[in-house]
Amino acid sequence: MYVFDNPRTLIGEEYPDRLKTYLSLEKGRAAIRAIQSWPGYAPTPLVDLPHLAARAGVERLAYKNEGERFGLGSFKALGGAYALARLAEARERPQDLVVCCATDGNHGRSVAWKASGIGCRCLVYLHREVSTERERAIAAFGAEIRRVNGNYDDAVRAAAADAAQSGWIVVSDTSYPGYSDIPCEVMQGYSVMIHEVRHAQYRPSHVFVQGGVGGLAAAVCADLWESFGTSRPRLIVVEPEGAACLFASARAGRPVRIERQPQTVMAGLACGEVSLVAWDILSLGAAHFSTIHDESAISMMRELASGDGGALPIVAGESATAGLAAFLKCASDPVLRRQVGIDCTSHILCFGTEADTDPDLYTQLVGRSGAEVRAGRRLGHVVVANEP
Repeated sequence: MYVFDNPRTLIGEEYPDRLKTYLSLEKGRAAIRAIQSWPGYAPTPLVDLPHLAARAGVERLAYKNEGERFGLGSFKALGGAYALARLAEARERPQDLVVCCATDGNHGRSVAWKASGIGCRCLVYLHREVSTERERAIAAFGAEIRRVNGNYDDAVRAAAADAAQSGWIVVSDTSYPGYSDIPCEVMQGYSVMIHEVRHAQYRPSHVFVQGGVGGLAAAVCADLWESFGTSRPRLIVVEPEGAACLFASARAGRPVRIERQPQTVMAGLACGEVSLVAWDILSLGAAHFSTIHDESAISMMRELASGDGGALPIVAGESATAGLAAFLKCASDPVLRRQVGIDCTSHILCFGTEADTDPDLYTQLVGRSGAEVRAGRRLGHVVVANEP
């Protein structure tokens, strides 16, 4: 594991006004009101993990479990769907919209879900590594699937090019030159998670959050920074070693594109280019950028599924456990522990960003299906309670 101290982070300063043009508490309140009005809305569990907190030598460890969000299996249900809902609000005939997006799976599912509810046409671009399980989940909402022979970033470019030629609207979770308004709406949708954490009266000292293109991490950073100002929690961005575009950008002091094909089992974090808006926020707000090995995330998937330590079994997909795995690595290493400022009084927040959105892969990595874990089966024994 590697941890890089961000030399550009603004310590002891309030959330900058210029960043409020991207994300703000005021805009977040509008997102919260809208999303709470959707059928099926319910806050996702903030799960205490006291056995892991004791192991790590901290006062509290909380895991925001997004696995059941709107029945879509991930936090992405908040983002793409909200951005598309905002587009529909501005149209007299929203069913005439034609939207497209690129995805590793979860974002496309969110956009397709909302498009199905609106009744508009939706095209979703998938790169060659996206599993057939995730493709089927998207297509189930009536989206048209287009495969791209490349990686996620190639799919983003293909969607943007086709949209420009055909007059479609791109609903992307990543921003690039000349395109930022819709990704900001996507990220603002994610802020519902932080609202729920604050509503639960939990104030973390440290937040370990997944990277990817940076959208989730930037949404978390912006909300907590504006909410708590100069005493905001310390934010640690976590990426796979084989797909660490934010880490590379932090070290370079500017957005960096990773030229090689991202190599990681964490499909939702397999990104080679940062979102420019997200980078603008994280480059000033994140305290540290870090990388972990795939095996750390996989081991954490298995531990959460096992219900060891008396915890309820949790179905966490391969991208869900990166932050939690990184925290435990930092907590167990004396040098890293001092570097990120963890001690016995620390309150840690991690995000379980997805459940088994690729059921076959989950079964392969954990050794049991998500359905078996939810049923409370553990190593041939029945656990008393099921996952919340």
